[in-house]
Amino acid sequence: MVRIVDKTIDGIFLERVNKFLTIVELNKTSVYCFLPDPGRLHELLYPGVRVLLAERPNKSRKTRYDLIAVYHGDQLISLDSRIPNKLVFEALKNKSLDEFMEYSTITPEFEFHGSRIDFLLENGRKKCLVEVKSCTTVIDGVAYFPSAPTLRGQKHLTELMNALGEGYRSCVLFVVQRTDAKILRPHDSIDQKFGNILREAYGQGVEVYAYFSEFTGKEITIQGKIPVDLSV
Repeated sequence: MVRIVDKTIDGIFLERVNKFLTIVELNKTSVYCFLPDPGRLHELLYPGVRVLLAERPNKSRKTRYDLIAVYHGDQLISLDSRIPNKLVFEALKNKSLDEFMEYSTITPEFEFHGSRIDFLLENGRKKCLVEVKSCTTVIDGVAYFPSAPTLRGQKHLTELMNALGEGYRSCVLFVVQRTDAKILRPHDSIDQKFGNILREAYGQGVEVYAYFSEFTGKEITIQGKIPVDLSV
């Protein structure tokens, strides 16, 4: 579980200035807000949609607010791509993910051959690398990753394959930040190369998992596991 400790307030989305900067109507005034998600988000962020802001004033920041979620149908969808790592870290510490209960040591941001893999798990001589990916795109119950081309994601998969040859267990774990996903698939129409590398990695022994989460406005929790479909 991840708790939002900041003051939160609703606003109306107006415009996306660039990848990380948005304009939101707040109390009849337009304010700039940081968006902690580089995905395209076309189906979620459009003029007039209600969003949730977290007030995070800091003299070193250019914006007072983070746009952390969007109201979509009957759910609140987190748009903070940093949250899945925090969720998985807590789950690993609490041993609440069946796939990784055997490990006693957790090292976040593990450097491996020039790349940073989200977690190194260890138990004696057993070593496991886990790369976490945030997903917010769901169409007709199918979660798709990525929502924009990701060279970084492609590189991570390649490193996970390389790690297999060095005796590591390698895993990629997708966290869908919404409750309406029944299955996850690679988003080939957005990044065919990522999909191809993911299928290759799986064929070589990289394990692929997907979980979905729920956001109440103050707490985000992992709710359950969904299958991953890697068919072409």
